[in-house]
Amino acid sequence: MSPAEVRTTDYHTAGEPFRIVSEGFPPVPGDTVAERRAGLLRPAGPAGTGPTPRATPHDRLRRLLVQEPRGHAGMYGGFVVPPDDDGAHLGVVFWHKDGYSTACGHGTMALGAWAVDTGLVAAPADRDVQVRIDVPSGRVTATVHRAGGRTTGVTFRNVPARVTARKVRLTTRLGEVDVDLAHAGACYASLPADALGLRVDRAALPELVAAAREIRTALDGHPATRHPDGPLLSGVYGVILHEELPDTPAGPHQRNVTVFADGQVDRSPCGSGTSARLALLAEDGRLREGGELTHESVTGTLFTGRALPRAVPAAEGLVTEVTGTAHRTGEHRFVLDPYDALGTGFPL
Repeated sequence: MSPAEVRTTDYHTAGEPFRIVSEGFPPVPGDTVAERRAGLLRPAGPAGTGPTPRATPHDRLRRLLVQEPRGHAGMYGGFVVPPDDDGAHLGVVFWHKDGYSTACGHGTMALGAWAVDTGLVAAPADRDVQVRIDVPSGRVTATVHRAGGRTTGVTFRNVPARVTARKVRLTTRLGEVDVDLAHAGACYASLPADALGLRVDRAALPELVAAAREIRTALDGHPATRHPDGPLLSGVYGVILHEELPDTPAGPHQRNVTVFADGQVDRSPCGSGTSARLALLAEDGRLREGGELTHESVTGTLFTGRALPRAVPAAEGLVTEVTGTAHRTGEHRFVLDPYDALGTGFPL
């Protein structure tokens, strides 16, 4: 059963929601964050969908918070859990309308701001502070920028991003396309929207979502989508359709729509997806030393991404940072009326 009451703190990062649940749920079994996520999943799901949720009290709570009438198809959030060891401040199991993800850059940024706002991590009034967070794909860092006693932005340092395939030829209903693949905490497929005759704008969202779902299904089982650490980190999580905008003095400028899980649209430029784009642009030689990617979402919000000087062996990938803003939108007390026939709600 879901608890009779659950309290959450909600943030948005560049327009993408993140609902934080830090108490009011039973402990999630497992010794690490990755094990906790694995315990909430069935081993496999239908083609193109990856592992699916198990029926657990935690999943009932996830559905209560993400589905209508308390949430919506674009809702995102996470359960705050203990970190893997004393080297991190907290851990998190990310969730969305279709299940549990391995990575979430915008959620990491929101959690960094929340940890400072709540005093979980002490922060000075006018200096940066690091919040170390264990996520299913590894340990990441949110550097919270402070000025005048308030948070002015957050920089997310991801696990290393690496390119796994270029120009994978696929046949879609809109024609043949070449897709690039990169792992950046999750596996992302990238392609120019104009390769499908589309523009990245709100009017084209139905066509963009349909194309992204078709591409994700077509890539199911492709060797380049497999992660060396096992099947629970494998499979295409998101499809990024992008278009070029005029370069800025700092480097490339692109607009994208990231469609993840089963047709969910990221309102932000996508944090871990930006890392994947940086890995591809670096391989193409488009990121000069110290250069930046200005990454714009379909809603017009911005992230700034940069590749750091080589800090890990090339085979392990590229260390990236993504900067944006995260703001609290509310604190909520959700209840489940035992006489409510809708129960935990419905997806639409």
